[in-house]
Amino acid sequence: MPDSPTLRVATEVVAWAVGALLAGWLSGVFVNWLARRRNSRALRMLSRRCHLPWVLVLVVWAVYNALPSLTGSVGSAIRHALELVLIGLTALLVVRLLDVAEDAAFQRLRIDVRDNRRTRRVRTQISIMRRLTSAVVIVLALGAMLMTFDALRTLGASLLASAGVAGAIAGLAAQTTLRNILAGLQLALTDQLRYDDVVVVEGEWGRVEELTLTHVVVRLWDERRLMLPTTYFITTPFENWTRDESRVLGAVLLHLDYLAPVEEVRAESRRIVERSPLWDQRTWVCQVVDSTPWTMVVRVLASASDGPTSWDLRCEIREALIAFLAAKHPDALPRPADPQSSDNAAPQPSDHGSERRSSRDRTQRSDARSEVPPPT
Repeated sequence: MPDSPTLRVATEVVAWAVGALLAGWLSGVFVNWLARRRNSRALRMLSRRCHLPWVLVLVVWAVYNALPSLTGSVGSAIRHALELVLIGLTALLVVRLLDVAEDAAFQRLRIDVRDNRRTRRVRTQISIMRRLTSAVVIVLALGAMLMTFDALRTLGASLLASAGVAGAIAGLAAQTTLRNILAGLQLALTDQLRYDDVVVVEGEWGRVEELTLTHVVVRLWDERRLMLPTTYFITTPFENWTRDESRVLGAVLLHLDYLAPVEEVRAESRRIVERSPLWDQRTWVCQVVDSTPWTMVVRVLASASDGPTSWDLRCEIREALIAFLAAKHPDALPRPADPQSSDNAAPQPSDHGSERRSSRDRTQRSDARSEVPPPT
């Protein structure tokens, strides 16, 4: 039969634990009631993510404080274990609170609006700082756990006094990681890159889907993901189509015969652009911008609200103009030469009965750049 001191300690521990459980349960009930009353999603997330760690912290803290009178090696080991668990649970609770704060901020900072540049900038900075703060909390918790061991505290002092070669090796091993972390902070704090930015990297179009301290995930136009270290965006030039604003100009190039009616093409281009809901009514122009030995190059410029819309608008203009020329002025479109004609014959400007240009026209590029659809 247990002696009275042991029974008294056990009773005190149970009382403290039950009280902590009751306090944790009541706090959860209050937060849920407040969330329903105010219809607050942030409070619901707080209850769902933080309630269990909060209750565990209360219980462990209560049991730890109920055992001050334990002596001997067993009692010291139990208190030490509870101290380690309390430190770990407190760090977990802080990390969960940071996650809830980030989600609550993101609920107010919506990016599904037309002008979201400032919002994306703030969201990027909040996300980067949350990750950095969580990492610092975890490192501090591990350090606090290690400092509870007398042997490790002495060992740590001796290691700091004789860091020498070990410090140099650790520094070299962590050099790349530290460089990526600093690059991630630079990207976030200097507003060079944000979530949902439209970028061109490694010759690919895409949107920034994820931005961390060490890497950036770009969702390409064909749903592939391109993983790049943050240092890439510090050391390598890249295109950011939404750095200051998302509006862009799209160009459509057509190679037409010299006898093509430019004024009619210009009038039809204007009609196509003005009736399109994709045009932002800011800018458009139709000009002859170049000439080759066989064709003239007609360019139609039209502005759009963003890169994907500009791509769709360019396709619409190109299709409509080709259909117009095929129906109204078929002789304005390039065609292969007569198979019976000599390959060495000099090409002549076409009319209704003349020969067409040589087959080299089919290899003429419409643009110096290869066109790849932007992300949708």
